[in-house]
Amino acid sequence: MSDRMPETGTPPVSTPGEPDASATGEPAGPAPLGVVRTPTGRAEVDGPLERLADADHLPADGHIEVYEDVHRGLKSALTSLDARPAAVPGPPGPVPTPAYDTHDNRS
Repeated sequence: MSDRMPETGTPPVSTPGEPDASATGEPAGPAPLGVVRTPTGRAEVDGPLERLADADHLPADGHIEVYEDVHRGLKSALTSLDARPAAVPGPPGPVPTPAYDTHDNRS
């Protein structure tokens, strides 16, 4: 394709030797985007992110299922970060006593 920008309202122009995608009338098949996924070191995040690679081999109408699955996995990982840690079992600690005298010593 040339670097020349077509005027508004004119169809794009292809250069000689460049295949015209619209000539066959069929959409192009699935192709990997080549996005590099850097591992985070957290399995609950890396697992769903690796699942994104499945979308590379699916037609566009199959992407939604993969994206929703990845979203659920990442949402679950984030939700688990908000969970309060479980209380440590054992006897309760001593009750602190105030450092000042609580008796009323008025004369």
